Amino acid sequence: MMTAEEIREMSDQQIEERMLELREELFRLRFRSAMMELENPQLPKTIRREIARMKTILRERELAGGTA
Repeated sequence: MMTAEEIREMSDQQIEERMLELREELFRLRFRSAMMELENPQLPKTIRREIARMKTILRERELAGGTA
């Protein structure tokens, strides 16, 4: 799991790519959870939070760029 500081060090493109990877992983986990019990049932929640954290940081950058 990445911290907000680690995400802020990434470029916008890197964040977008990482979000795509996480969305694909979340999709696979949903299928796996439908078939059988997950080893770590908290993992989908963790992934969703990491995606939300990335979206928040991208939005902060968007707002900061618009006011400058």
